[in-house]
Amino acid sequence: MQRHALILSTTHDFLLKFEKENALRLMRMGYTVHFAANEKEPAYLSDLEAIKRLGIIFHPIPIARSPFLFQQNFRALKEIVHLLRSIPISILHCHTPVGGVLGRLAGALSKRYPLTVIYTAHGFHFYRGAPFVNHLLYAPIERMLAHLTDLLVVINDEDDKAARSFHLRKGGRVYKIPGIGLDPVRFSPLSDTTCSMIRNRLSVSPDEFLLIAVGELNHNKNHTAILSALHAMKQAGTLHNVKLIICGDGFLRGHLAHTIRSLGLSDIVSLYGHRTDVPALIGCADALVFPSVREGLGMAAIEALAMGIPVIAADNRGSREYLLHKQNGFLCCHDDPHTIKEGILFLQNRTPQQKKEMNVRCIESARPFEQQYTAAVMHKVYGEADRRINAACECSAVHKKSKPRPPA
Repeated sequence: MQRHALILSTTHDFLLKFEKENALRLMRMGYTVHFAANEKEPAYLSDLEAIKRLGIIFHPIPIARSPFLFQQNFRALKEIVHLLRSIPISILHCHTPVGGVLGRLAGALSKRYPLTVIYTAHGFHFYRGAPFVNHLLYAPIERMLAHLTDLLVVINDEDDKAARSFHLRKGGRVYKIPGIGLDPVRFSPLSDTTCSMIRNRLSVSPDEFLLIAVGELNHNKNHTAILSALHAMKQAGTLHNVKLIICGDGFLRGHLAHTIRSLGLSDIVSLYGHRTDVPALIGCADALVFPSVREGLGMAAIEALAMGIPVIAADNRGSREYLLHKQNGFLCCHDDPHTIKEGILFLQNRTPQQKKEMNVRCIESARPFEQQYTAAVMHKVYGEADRRINAACECSAVHKKSKPRPPA
């Protein structure tokens, strides 16, 4: 009998960014893979044709990113329940905070059997240092939904510790993976010749210190803090030969463009928008700036490290998994642009020999996050899900056989 798996997330770009390997893994296991997400999010990108070419069946569900858009998310919940009832889904793998809530509720409401529910937490919202309201609101919700979860996957030590205090569904298990898996071929150091060629194309001279920031243009990625740091350097007269490229798109693009102009940074900062050549841009930079307010892990930073590029990152549960202060980068405070400025100056003033030594440490620190290690854990996760389904099917078959036949 053909088995079906559903991957659920809020935005439709999530699958190709983070879950492509898992989708292919399920297909190799013999599952027909379905993917449900909001086809209109993000509005600036469409991956739908590429998803369909992989042989994945896409289902548009109007999930809202905000958990407070109750009407829209209630409609999404009903559509997910209908989907689970109309297709014999046996593995439901939920992602993103709202997707995780709606998916697990839908799994319970659909009464689908057998169904193994997996939730990958890409970063709980009640992290250490989060606003008190986050602990008050999100922690109880996650503890409640744990009762509807068979397998819970986390990506950092802090979340792993929290998850192991939850009470999952009977026989439930917690797994920790080293992120979505670093591609060591795609993200490897560039040759000096290649770097020079790319920098020349970008109109960046050999003596300029090139910073790059990668991520959606939203409040969490905190790009304004980088601009504030550069402005402070300009006022102090320490902004020498520095350029910043920001790769990404999002609702804050207009605001950032205005801020760049108002701070007098137009000749220093460039907004590149959504790019498909991010590895090349990262690989020719002198440092990645990554001052996110929160990160579950932060694959962009790990990808930079794998290319031998040091990272200036905010000190959070994600960066603490891989960043050693002044060893492979610089830890800063997300709400203190002065510390970002310190990080830029620290890396800019390294000697050529110190830069070479740091580049080596960067590469070494990224190795534990390579695809092979994530794949090994996900093989166990999906193997466990498959075993649960087989056991449930066998139990159901035995139960049917043991039922006494009604008298003729």
